[in-house]
Amino acid sequence: MKASNVLLGIIGGLAAGAILGILYAPEKGSETRKKISKKSGDIKDNLKESFNDLLSNVEDKYNNLASKGSKMVDDASDNLEKMNKELKR
Repeated sequence: MKASNVLLGIIGGLAAGAILGILYAPEKGSETRKKISKKSGDIKDNLKESFNDLLSNVEDKYNNLASKGSKMVDDASDNLEKMNKELKR
């Protein structure tokens, strides 16, 4: 199971629990709506942060792989040049 799926599941579970807790609280409707609105904003911010972290992680891994691939191509090119020089001797 991917870490991102687990993270989204945890965030979703926390969000559902918070909303259910607010809905069943014995308060006025206007207060409950304010709490739901605040919690929704908090959840949205958490999801944005989690997505940005995931995106940053993927970007870092892509850059790392691209760098390794570029190095491998450069090394192969150098080896071919060396082999070509040795064959011309």
